[in-house]
Amino acid sequence: MDGYFGSYAVVAVLIVIGVVIYVGALTINRLLSPIRPSAEKLLTYECGVDPVGEGWAQTQVRYYVFTYLYVVFAVDAVFLFPWATVFADPGFGLTTLVEMFVFLGFIALGILYAWRKGVLSWT
Repeated sequence: MDGYFGSYAVVAVLIVIGVVIYVGALTINRLLSPIRPSAEKLLTYECGVDPVGEGWAQTQVRYYVFTYLYVVFAVDAVFLFPWATVFADPGFGLTTLVEMFVFLGFIALGILYAWRKGVLSWT
């Protein structure tokens, strides 16, 4: 398993092992689990509440705004971790510090804008 194709062989073997473990676990689960359907088990289950009425419900738009804000903060976290690793390298300290403060400034402006528009209130 040396050479160029040896690396691919190792990856292929690991993929095969992963698929065998996955299929084996599902097969063992299917063989060992009891299957006793009943009317109560076949009901739709939604967060511990029995379904009442139709399946249609309107969702308020503000929940999408919270989702977008979460995505913004998640992207911030994704950029903070590589910055923290590069910050310690010699010659990058001041440059990366300034770049991160510019980045955090843009994020702070976005949060300030959202706060001024009333997006961050729960009511």
